[in-house]
Amino acid sequence: MKFRLIIDKNREEEVIVYSHNKTKLTDEIEKLVENDSAELIGYIEREMYKIRLSEVCCFVAENNNVYAITDVNRLRVKQRLYQLEEMLGDDYLKINQSCIVKVKEIRKFDASLSGALRVTLKNGYSDYVSRRNIKKVKERLGVK
Repeated sequence: MKFRLIIDKNREEEVIVYSHNKTKLTDEIEKLVENDSAELIGYIEREMYKIRLSEVCCFVAENNNVYAITDVNRLRVKQRLYQLEEMLGDDYLKINQSCIVKVKEIRKFDASLSGALRVTLKNGYSDYVSRRNIKKVKERLGVK
């Protein structure tokens, strides 16, 4: 398989893959391109902003609102968590009833003596994994 990257600021960005058949690699490339270009509308008070999914570290539900948390902002989004969960795919992981995190943004886990597992993201945000989701989280991350 050959790879070629052409940087041209005057052309629209696109990814073209020539393949003999659909493979796991082509599926991964397709997901990467879709997730990088996917956008949501987020609100800070009355102002609307476009948010790329690639910028979002996690989604959190608080006080009947859902927020997209990035490295620099906390924006309210109109979608519910279950809608986001269906839309996001394998790059994100639901850790409890009110939080979905991007797997690549996880910096560390803290386990307490009581068995609680706390996730800390690269941007400093942290939340607990619910007992119901601990097994799923460990399986997804390959931790025993």
